[in-house]
Amino acid sequence: MTRLRFGTFLAPFHVPGQNPTLALQRDLDFVTHLDRLGYDEAWIGEHHSAGSEIIASPEIFIAAAAERTRNIKLGTGVTSIAYHNPLWVADRMVMLDHLTRGRTMLGVGPGSLPTDSAMIGLNPTDTRELLDVNIDIIMRLLRGESVTQQTKTHNLIDAQLQLRPYTDPCFDIAVAAVASPTGPRLAGRHGVGLLSIGATLTQDGFDALAHHWNVVEERAAHFGQQTPDRSGWRLVGLMHIAETKEQAYRDVEFGIVPWFNYFQKVAAFPQMDVGDSTDIKGMIDFINEAGIGAIGTVEDARAQVQRLWDQSNGGFGCMLLLGHDWANPEATRRSYELIAQQVFPHFQGQAESTLAAKKRALDTREAHAATQLAAVDHMTAKYEKELSEKG
Repeated sequence: MTRLRFGTFLAPFHVPGQNPTLALQRDLDFVTHLDRLGYDEAWIGEHHSAGSEIIASPEIFIAAAAERTRNIKLGTGVTSIAYHNPLWVADRMVMLDHLTRGRTMLGVGPGSLPTDSAMIGLNPTDTRELLDVNIDIIMRLLRGESVTQQTKTHNLIDAQLQLRPYTDPCFDIAVAAVASPTGPRLAGRHGVGLLSIGATLTQDGFDALAHHWNVVEERAAHFGQQTPDRSGWRLVGLMHIAETKEQAYRDVEFGIVPWFNYFQKVAAFPQMDVGDSTDIKGMIDFINEAGIGAIGTVEDARAQVQRLWDQSNGGFGCMLLLGHDWANPEATRRSYELIAQQVFPHFQGQAESTLAAKKRALDTREAHAATQLAAVDHMTAKYEKELSEKG
């Protein structure tokens, strides 16, 4: 297995009514915590309504987070490019790429909340059509082309970027996918990565994984792109881990109900199907038994990642943990710490060497212990001889 990267996909999900200033600060502190733990990536969402996902500009958040971190890569997860002039999307990301010295990533999608697009006179069909148009414009701009094109929302006239990206030839770009083939189709066409956001949140989610990548490969071949690299495929999943299963269950009593209520009753986003459970035990069972996540121990987390890897029919590049407030901040940070300590090594080639070293020591302990005792006996006898010779 190649080294699997780990990260977070931070929408974020916060219960409405709390102090938004402190919630945003907590998100920044959380990304800093992940950087210290060695997480590879953090993707930050863009939303403008419905009260729970409160980051309106992932680019501004990334600029703030970049000043607090050293190594973690920071992506827009995702920029709803149907809402924006594609020229300015590309321009802002190039600037971020320079400010972060190459730690910037661009995730694109149509926008998940219809309450967002409705405020600017667009419906979900409009946003998906604009996604297709705008990503093409953005890719052309990033290649250094001059673009003249009228879209449904903007008119570009000899538009071009005044800066080239810091990253050569360009920073990572990925297209979001929930259940439909739209995202994989665009990823393959433009030779960019794929963010499978809802692959484990749909009832047939596991079946969708391999299908997603098949579409990427088919479209890439059709448009003459290089064979897609699976390292650019990121899978988003759900987890909360504690030292014991019982502790994990107690932890999520803090906030799993509002999270379920958000998807069941507030967000008009039926692709993110989280079932119809109404009690905490039923919600936990749904997450674990439907195969869409893991609430439990590090063993449960490892098993979930392995199932996803196997189901993807060839592997993927990064496991992103969907950010949520199921548990309080302290327990959430501990969950990510446990995953870094005890799940990362099994998928990054670091567990086998120490386990093998332990086994070698165990297998040869008896013989080595005997030589140690013999050495002690030898030195004791030598000392006694020295004493007797002095006497």
